[in-house]
Amino acid sequence: MDREAKKEAFRKYLESSGVLDTLTKVLVALYEENDKPSSAVEFVQQKLGGPSISDYEKLKAEKLDLQLKYNELLETHKETCRQLDELKNSKNGSGNNTC
Repeated sequence: MDREAKKEAFRKYLESSGVLDTLTKVLVALYEENDKPSSAVEFVQQKLGGPSISDYEKLKAEKLDLQLKYNELLETHKETCRQLDELKNSKNGSGNNTC
């Protein structure tokens, strides 16, 4: 398929899926704003239902914090399982793993 045909197929896809209409409405809303926002990108993101840039950054930081806590808990869990297995093995001499 040549370049123009690909572009036309993509345009039809955007139109049939409602993307063009939605983007047009958002851009018209931005145009009609009396007090233009300092960040047009953030305005568009909010109108499309996404988080603001600051909210996104907060969510990224929270995700990183939760990942670190998860990793710590996982290591604690593995160590606890290892200790439990050692206790069980020392009691009955079998090699069954608990976790």
